[in-house]
Amino acid sequence: MSQLHQVALTFVKNVGPAHAKLLISYLGGAEKIFTVSKAKMLKIPGIGEKTVSQLNLTEALSLAEKELDYVAKNNIDVIFYTDSRYPKRLKNCVDSPVLLYAKGNADFNNVHVVSIVGTRNATEYGKHLCRQLVEELQQYNVLVVSGLALGIDVTAHKECIKQNLPTVGVLGHGLDRLYPGQNRSTAEKMMSNGALLSEYPSGTIPDRENFPQRNRIVAGIADATVVIEAGVKGGALITAEIANSYNRDVFAYPGRVGDDYSEGCNFLIRNNKAQLLTCAADLAYSLGWEKPGESNKPQSPEQFMLPFDLSSEEQTIFNILNQTKSPVAIDDLTIKTNLSTSTLAMNLLNMEMQGYIKSLPGKVYCIS
Repeated sequence: MSQLHQVALTFVKNVGPAHAKLLISYLGGAEKIFTVSKAKMLKIPGIGEKTVSQLNLTEALSLAEKELDYVAKNNIDVIFYTDSRYPKRLKNCVDSPVLLYAKGNADFNNVHVVSIVGTRNATEYGKHLCRQLVEELQQYNVLVVSGLALGIDVTAHKECIKQNLPTVGVLGHGLDRLYPGQNRSTAEKMMSNGALLSEYPSGTIPDRENFPQRNRIVAGIADATVVIEAGVKGGALITAEIANSYNRDVFAYPGRVGDDYSEGCNFLIRNNKAQLLTCAADLAYSLGWEKPGESNKPQSPEQFMLPFDLSSEEQTIFNILNQTKSPVAIDDLTIKTNLSTSTLAMNLLNMEMQGYIKSLPGKVYCIS
């Protein structure tokens, strides 16, 4: 597809991401939208007379020409949603942008991607948690995404730079500016092992309504979103809610009762909207991550020796899991052990607390 028409599509009035993808799927390409007859376009489900009558196709092409001239002069990458470089996790979100502008050097399809968000008014304790988390993530080959805002966001980006961990800042404006300006030095350092990313063309100012839109990219681009400190209102909780709507994992650090910037995290945990997090190992365990090279290590014979301090019921469970190469669902364990659900759950919890087994998403279990 013509890159000119791909960019022009984002300048067409009343055609958002959903309509744009619909038009492309029916017509076969972005350029067809600019040449097809009005009658044919009206036959597409969801496209009405009002939308067609307000199409500013000539103006959109003119704006796209100017934008392509700008990106070429400023070494900005244009990534359409059909491009293999487009973030595959984000592509699975129904409202994902059809086009992204990127500047820097980042693989948006890294093996592991985590978004870190939080309040702009971060406490020293929150910043400490953030730095500690990023430092611990270094061993898991992770791309860290945030919003390059003050507080938790910029703390995460700075620690990534220190740990030589790739990091991406998602912006709520065009790449011809940076908001807030005091983060410019950090942004410039990020681009050697990371990137700045935006769905907005040059000239777009950081309007308030852009940031909730930006947050859907932060949530959708990652395997999981971590909330470190947040009030009950604000962008961090919006991002967490969006991540939940995408069926992505959300984690939050618990905070002291009564602290303003712990209320949001405690709310998420209390309402089962986030898993409680204390360190990167919690995150890796829940997501089933292994450290690079870990899966290739030969398992020592001790791993398969039956522990001596298990009850007879626990030994039965251990034997079943030990003999099965793949994780076993709790329903299958109920049948194989002939234990009641409550008794099985109690034994599984005890074995997990002792470190003999681990639970994986979907209520499945395997040997640790």
